Amino acid sequence: MTISTASVPTTKPSAYLQQLCKHFGHKIPVEFTPEAGRITFEMGIAELEAADDALILRVTGDDIERLENVVASHLERFAFREELKVVWTRA
Repeated sequence: MTISTASVPTTKPSAYLQQLCKHFGHKIPVEFTPEAGRITFEMGIAELEAADDALILRVTGDDIERLENVVASHLERFAFREELKVVWTRA
């Protein structure tokens, strides 16, 4: 399994964490609090953490590129006013 992480600077990390989890929670297993979340996709897992000035993303799975794209595209769409850009670093 491959691991990829991203630290996305934002003034609203908790709001985006919760929005992502609620969105995916309509279709797949999700657990979250305002500070942390876990989304279980068929192809892997996304873990989210709301830091003071960033949303920390960590995806783990076999189809890492697909996981990165799904999480990043949804976050970027939800945060269109901030024009966030997710840059992944693979371990």
